[in-house]
Amino acid sequence: MINRGVYSATCSILREDYSLNVEATIAHAASTINNGLHGVIFFGSTGQSQLISISEKKDLIAKIANHKLRKQFFLGTGCNSLNETIDLIKYGYEYGFKDFLIMPPAYYKGNTDQGVFNFYSYIISKIPKIKIVIYNFEHLSGYKFSVEAVTKLVTTFPNNIIGCKDSTANLFENLKLPNFLIFPGTETKLLKGLEIGNSGIISAICNVTAPLARKVFDDFEKKKKQTHNDKLIAVRKVFDGYNLISGLHSYMSTKDDNFKNLLPPLVLLNSKEKKDLIYKLDNLKFIINDNLAA
Repeated sequence: MINRGVYSATCSILREDYSLNVEATIAHAASTINNGLHGVIFFGSTGQSQLISISEKKDLIAKIANHKLRKQFFLGTGCNSLNETIDLIKYGYEYGFKDFLIMPPAYYKGNTDQGVFNFYSYIISKIPKIKIVIYNFEHLSGYKFSVEAVTKLVTTFPNNIIGCKDSTANLFENLKLPNFLIFPGTETKLLKGLEIGNSGIISAICNVTAPLARKVFDDFEKKKKQTHNDKLIAVRKVFDGYNLISGLHSYMSTKDDNFKNLLPPLVLLNSKEKKDLIYKLDNLKFIINDNLAA
C-alpha cells in the first residue's frame, strides 16, 4: 500500500514505432527505486498515460506483477473513459494491485464537483475495496479540487479515498484530514509540505532527483539539518522552465537513446532549449551520471 515517502510519476519509454517498450519502462522505474525512491507510479501524466493504449498498459501490469520490486510499483489509469478506467483497474486487481492514482477525465470542459463525485463514486461501486489517491491537476483535467470536494469524497468513502496528489497546489496547505495522505507534485514543496504534515511528494522530476529528494525526506524524518533542499528546489525550478515531459526525456536521452521517443503531439526540446537546460543543470553541479542509475 502506498504510504509516506518520495515517489516518481515514472516515465514511459517508447520504441521508434511509438509502441510501449515495456521492459525498458520497468527497468527505468526499478533504477529510480534503487536510486532512492520509495516507489513509482506508472501511467501518470508524465508517463504519457492518456496517449498509451489499454492493451499496452495491461501488458506492463502483467509484467510487473512478479517483479522483485512489485510492492513499490503503483498504477495510474490515465483514461478518459469511465468504463475503460474500471476495466483497467479490474485487470490490475487480478494481479494484486489495489492502489490507484486516478484523475478525473480530461478533454470535456465544465467538470463540476457533483460530476467528479459521481465519477469516483461509480468506480468505487464497481470495485468496493479499491484504494484511490485522487489526482488534482487542473492544468490537464480542467478541474480543480476544492477542500470541500475532497472532504465530501473522504467522508463518504473513508475506506477508499486514501490520499491526494496535489499538482495544482491549492490543497497541500489547506486540506486537514486525519489519516489522509497528501503529496504535492513538486520538489519545491517537499520540505515545506513535510513541515505542515504532508506525506512526501509524487513528482515527475523525481525520475532524476531521486537521491536528492530522498535525502531531504530522510533528513526531515531523522530531524537532521537540511543540506540538499536548496539544490533540489533549484533543479526543479530549472525543469519548470520547460514542458516537464519534453525536458525530462531530452535530459535523460543524453545518457540513454531510449528516451528520445515521445508520442505525438509531445516532442523533445529543440536543440537550443536542450543546450540551455543542460547548461543550467551543469551550473548547479547536477550531473546526469550522478543522478541516474546505470
